[in-house]
Amino acid sequence: MALNDVALCSRALIRIGAAPITSFDDGTAESEIAGALYAPVRDSLLSSYRWSFATGQIKLTALSESPTADYQYAFQLPSDFLKAVSCGAGSKGRGVNYRIAQGQIHANRNEITLTYIYRPEEEAFPPFFDGAVIARLSAEFCIPVTESTSRAEALFRISEDEFAKSRQIDAQQHSPTALQDFSLIDIRD
Repeated sequence: MALNDVALCSRALIRIGAAPITSFDDGTAESEIAGALYAPVRDSLLSSYRWSFATGQIKLTALSESPTADYQYAFQLPSDFLKAVSCGAGSKGRGVNYRIAQGQIHANRNEITLTYIYRPEEEAFPPFFDGAVIARLSAEFCIPVTESTSRAEALFRISEDEFAKSRQIDAQQHSPTALQDFSLIDIRD
């Protein structure tokens, strides 16, 4: 069963013994806390690892205005952008030197392929990531809702374990990345 943002927050609140919410605007302290903390926690978890379900590629074309220095072309970041993984050109997703500045990517190519972490809809989260989100939210909600720092510390430890387990599951869903262009390997050949 796919969970939305309110359902994820409700499950986290239930874990700490609080009442679930029906929306972020239902007028309770829990809904106000959940509404304030949910998006930053979600984005932090998504951008902290290269999740396979949140990694995408997009071809970008240069903006009309060039960067001030160092690079020839600027590209607008996608609206769902959280973190860059790599930039490439043509049919390659990496290999282009770039920087991110002022909400843009700067590079010396007039067209690039950006590989990036994006913000998927909550219903697209796999169950293992739902568990990591719920665990982190319960830790984040604990002090404002229950005022128990010792309980919050325990929940943060549980959250870290859940996050590590989620990363391990996600890492098993694709082929390992082979080392390329590594001088020690080149010397052996």
